[in-house]
Amino acid sequence: MTLRLGDTAPDFEAETTEGKIKFHEWKDGSWAVLFSHPADFTPVCTTELGRVAALKDQFAHRNTKVIGLSVDSIEHHNGWKGDIADVTGHALNFPLIADPDRAVATLYDMIHPNASATATVRSVFIIDANNKVRLTLTYPASTGRNFDELLRVIDSLQLTDKHKVATPVDWKHGDDVIIVPAVSDEDAHKLFPNGFDAKKPYLRLVPDPSA
Repeated sequence: MTLRLGDTAPDFEAETTEGKIKFHEWKDGSWAVLFSHPADFTPVCTTELGRVAALKDQFAHRNTKVIGLSVDSIEHHNGWKGDIADVTGHALNFPLIADPDRAVATLYDMIHPNASATATVRSVFIIDANNKVRLTLTYPASTGRNFDELLRVIDSLQLTDKHKVATPVDWKHGDDVIIVPAVSDEDAHKLFPNGFDAKKPYLRLVPDPSA
């Protein structure tokens, strides 16, 4: 199953390191980052999960829960926890889905046979409070992810959901944003009474309204 932006993220039941969950019920109106790692007891994955644990409060500040997945068993997951804490200094503080029958991995198309016939690739899904898929990313097994970038994307998505703006290249919270082209100059002046900087008729910058 190929998931596209705007699709409803499939619901599922699964065993995790924090007990059995139903995905939509577990989210319970929050945003979520669902990400897969190829295997437990592997070097890149160990660094990634420690980093996510370190950022948990940053995700929570954005009303976002994080949950990982691999096709390993609960026993493997639990045995790996000590390594993650030892190597990264951050104990696992979010659930890992055990998916040995590959049910969830198949549902979310996390196994790419040309990369590996059995292991999940480094898939990422950002899912909003209404269970809609808002971002998908796929990394190869050899490349660790940048989770600061995922926080940046969540900031952008939540900002642009609330205001009629888009975020430019390399944008970070607090930087200027772009008024969307569908908003006329007349309406833009009403929405942003302090004015805007029109670089081009279609490119109008305004301070971040959430800053």
